[in-house]
Amino acid sequence: MKNAGLLLFGLVLAASLSGCGFHPLYGVPNMPGGSMQNTLRAIYVEPVPEQLGYQLRNSLIDRLDGQSEAGGARYRLKVTLTTKSEAIGVQSQTTTSGVTQTAITRYNDTLRAEYELSDARSGAMITKGVETGLSAYNVLSSPYATLAVQQDADRRAAEDIADRIRIDLAVWFAQQAKK
Repeated sequence: MKNAGLLLFGLVLAASLSGCGFHPLYGVPNMPGGSMQNTLRAIYVEPVPEQLGYQLRNSLIDRLDGQSEAGGARYRLKVTLTTKSEAIGVQSQTTTSGVTQTAITRYNDTLRAEYELSDARSGAMITKGVETGLSAYNVLSSPYATLAVQQDADRRAAEDIADRIRIDLAVWFAQQAKK
């Protein structure tokens, strides 16, 4: 009986979504060059400086199933990554000798990725956008441990940005296919 209720709910949901014009993003009919997956796969992601940029580029290549070599790519994606670190947690302590010491206990790193997609043959800009990500981490007693948690938080924020850039590009290609 429980399965019948779930089946009925699924059928009602499917019927209501089909009636409102909902279409799967990756199943765009009449997509030039084939499916959405083939279109995203034709994007070459240019190298991004710094270690975090390297991680962002690799995440983009993975998510787009893109090309790591420029030859044969139909599109080029250029990403400029900037980071800003801001102390958001401060703790003050007064020692037994009456001296007040202040220490930073938490940071926020803001990652900003500006991207530009261009035609690989002509170099003409096709679309561009900006995605930001926030990573937060605590300052630990060990400087090495603090560096490790910072790098991990920044890596996760870069992966989130890569996901959002992929979605932005897929939406743009889907909108172009409808025109």
